[in-house]
Amino acid sequence: MIFRLDERILFPDPALAEEDGLLAVGGDLSTERLLQAYANGIFPWYSEDEPILWFSPHQRFVLFPDRLKISKSMRKVLNAGTFTVTTNKCFADVIAACSSASREGQDGTWITADMKAAYIKLHRQGYAHSVEVWQGGELVGGLYGIKAGNVFCGESMFSRVSNASKTALIWLCQTGKYKLIDCQVYTEHLESMGAAMISREEYISMLHKSIA
Repeated sequence: MIFRLDERILFPDPALAEEDGLLAVGGDLSTERLLQAYANGIFPWYSEDEPILWFSPHQRFVLFPDRLKISKSMRKVLNAGTFTVTTNKCFADVIAACSSASREGQDGTWITADMKAAYIKLHRQGYAHSVEVWQGGELVGGLYGIKAGNVFCGESMFSRVSNASKTALIWLCQTGKYKLIDCQVYTEHLESMGAAMISREEYISMLHKSIA
C-alpha cells in the first residue's frame, strides 16, 4: 500500500514500504518535512513529470568511514596533490553539476528545479552540506547531502575528471565527523570503496541513535 501525504508533516512507518522501497506520494519539499523524512530513513526521489515520491529501501547501501577502501592508484593521486578540496564553498554549483551529470541507464535527472531550491534552502539553514573538488581553480567534482547527527545522508555526486568524486568521498570519510555515510542505492563504484548493504532496520536504528 502506497500512502498519500497531506498537509500534515507525518510519514507512515518505513516498514510499510513497497518491495521497491516506495512508501508514500505527495506532500511537499518543506524544510520540516524533509528533515523528518531523513530522520526516519526516508528520502524523496522522483522525476520532473511525477508527483513527489518518498522511498525507504528495505536494504540500505552504506559506507562506514573506518571501512573505507583506498586503492594504491588512488593513494598516488591523493599524495600527488592533484586536487584541492573545500566544503560548503559553492553548494548551488555542486547541486547544479550533479543534476546535469549523465548517469548510465538513466534518462534525465531526478534533481528537479524544486529539489534544487529545497536543498539550497536546507543548505542556507545549515542542514545540507557540500564537498567541492578543484583542479587549477576549476570545480571538477563534488558531492552533497544532509547531516543527521553523525550520519551523512549522501544525495548525489559528480565528476568532470577521473577520481574527482572519489576524492570528495574520501575527504568526507576522513573528516572524522561521521560514523556512517548513507549512499542510498547500490553502485559498483561505491562498492569498490567499501560500501555494503545493511537492513533498513539496522540503518534506522543507527540513525536514531546518532540523532539522539
